[in-house]
Amino acid sequence: MNEPLAERLRPKHLKDYLSQTHLVGKNGALSLQIKQGIIPSMIFWGPPGIGKTTLANIIANESDRPFYTLSAINSGVKDIREVIDKAKQSGGLFTTKNPILFIDEIHRFSKSQQDSLLQAVEKGWVTLVGATTENPSFEVIPALLSRCQVYVLNSFSKDDLEALLNRAITEDEQLLKRNIELKETEALIHLSGGDARKLLNIFELIVNAFDADKKLIITNDLVQQKVQNNTARYDKTGEQHYDIISAFIKSIRGSDPNAAVYWLARMIEGGEDVKFIARRLLILASEDIGNANPTALVIANNTFQAVSVIGNPESRIILSQCATYLASSPKSNAAYQAINDAQQLVKQTGDLSVPLSIRNAPTKLMKELGYGDNYQYAHNYENNFTAHEFLPEEIKNTTLYQPGNNSRENAQREFLKSRWKDKYDY
Repeated sequence: MNEPLAERLRPKHLKDYLSQTHLVGKNGALSLQIKQGIIPSMIFWGPPGIGKTTLANIIANESDRPFYTLSAINSGVKDIREVIDKAKQSGGLFTTKNPILFIDEIHRFSKSQQDSLLQAVEKGWVTLVGATTENPSFEVIPALLSRCQVYVLNSFSKDDLEALLNRAITEDEQLLKRNIELKETEALIHLSGGDARKLLNIFELIVNAFDADKKLIITNDLVQQKVQNNTARYDKTGEQHYDIISAFIKSIRGSDPNAAVYWLARMIEGGEDVKFIARRLLILASEDIGNANPTALVIANNTFQAVSVIGNPESRIILSQCATYLASSPKSNAAYQAINDAQQLVKQTGDLSVPLSIRNAPTKLMKELGYGDNYQYAHNYENNFTAHEFLPEEIKNTTLYQPGNNSRENAQREFLKSRWKDKYDY
């Protein structure tokens, strides 16, 4: 049986690895570590299909180390201990080339499973390389995280994906026998969602649909036609992960509880991690609802805590309640826009000095230098308010938060107008 194209094209050396130049470029962190022969335990964080597994294999090849691999989906503590025992035997006592233990989807490991790795990592019996699509700050226990370097892998760019397609038709032994012309690539790249493995799967699907002795001209129309008819053939392994969570979030943002609960059901039936769903609801509660309904954040946070304790199958009910509540809530992205604008202002203006009047003055010298002078304590004034300037002089009177148009934020707007009528134009 032939290997899939994605496997045949998997690079074995750093020089053949596409993208991630911040890690594998001439002065990249991993390039320097491999060159020096010092490989720390690490976690690769990034979306699917960007080469996390490939990079782990390359590190082992380039550093000439034994390589062991586990998948968090179907491995338990017993499997971990067996691999660690093998690694200890192959590593030896007097070698710096510890075996590499690669764990795919490490975020799916329970606390006890992650705990079982601690001693092996701490003692140097293995060099751990974990791969995750989830933020390791939330999904990896602190004790293990503190022993690992975290490297963020970025999605492939359009140029990277086009280079990968060209490499396929010019270097793959099987495709070299075919007469293939890449006339248009936009549809292939769009359908891949930045996932290199998915891109090659789709491309191979299309190539195999045509006679080998005829010239094949790849166009956008051809790709759309063939993929529409064969979606299930390349999407059986859950590669719709990001498309469906996107549909779920957009349905809630668009105040459609029916669509929200449908996409939720799709994720639950597909075996999605309930904490991943709850975390996205938590983000949405602030990003898309915010001060239009502050209770949304409370409910979303309680949902995350609840599903973390309850687990499947009952978590589906809690998630359904939260999703339908958020979808039926007033919407506002005012808080989201405010922090975006504030961060952009910081980038433009740099580290502006804190006004002397609102600086902390814990020492006599600081007081003598004017720290805290003329600070107006709000509670000493009528209605607990006085129009004091809190922004640096260079950006005073800047408006960053504009309340949205809903009952709660309209009330906020009226409150702020009553306080800042001579300063802010709400």
